[in-house]
Parts: sequence; C-alpha cells; structure tokens
Amino acid sequence: MLITFRCKAYANVTMFGDIGLALLKMMGHSGSVPGAIRAEDVAEALSQLKAELELAAKAQAEQPNADENDAELEPVISLSTRAQPLIELLSSALKKQCDVMWDS
Repeated sequence: MLITFRCKAYANVTMFGDIGLALLKMMGHSGSVPGAIRAEDVAEALSQLKAELELAAKAQAEQPNADENDAELEPVISLSTRAQPLIELLSSALKKQCDVMWDS
C-alpha cells in the first residue's frame, strides 16, 4: 500500500504504507487512511512529528553497531530521512494555512 499526502501549498508526497502510518502515529493521529489535518492543527502535528523523530534517532544511536557480516546488507535509510518530504509539506501547509489530507 502507498499513502499520498496532499495540500494546496506543496507537491504531493507518496510513501510506502508502513512508513506513512508510522509517521501519522508520530504526529498523534490514529493512522487511519484516508484522513486529514485541519490547517489550525498542522503546527501541533509538525511539532509532535519532529519530537518523535528526535527520540527515534536517539534510540537508534544507542543501539550497538552491526556485525561485520552485516556490512554486505543494503544501507538502512533512517526514518528521519524518509520523513523529510512530509516535514517540508507540513511546513509549507503551516506557512500557507492550508489543510493536509492523505489517502491510499
């Protein structure tokens, strides 16, 4: 499943469903698809998302380093990196005071 985030102030952002759902939950939403954030609630959602991503990054940094055998595996893309397009969308929505919607 893919989740597409939309607002009038920014291009659509499409993410894999598991990542999109995790980010929605970090913003304080139930993770239901479709859904929306009203313009007046975007600031709080953005703030919560950034705070949760910071906590996740700290937890990731505290994990022990991978074994040398794991070096052959593909690199892991952090949730913070994957969240950047959504953060930009939310920031634009905040500046332009528009609603944010998502669907699959």
